[in-house]
Amino acid sequence: MNLPLVAGVALTNLGLVGYLVGVSTPYPGRAFSITGVMVGITLVAIANATNPGEPR
Repeated sequence: MNLPLVAGVALTNLGLVGYLVGVSTPYPGRAFSITGVMVGITLVAIANATNPGEPR
């Protein structure tokens, strides 16, 4: 199991849900949802990157 990929997808989804809820109802700390989306996308990108030494 690719842990960074799973964590990235989960964090991206949670961040998107937090953002959508924050658009309709302001709550303290809603700006962290954007950070969650950015970190989630980064984790997905890192998980999908191949190592230069490994054959495809």
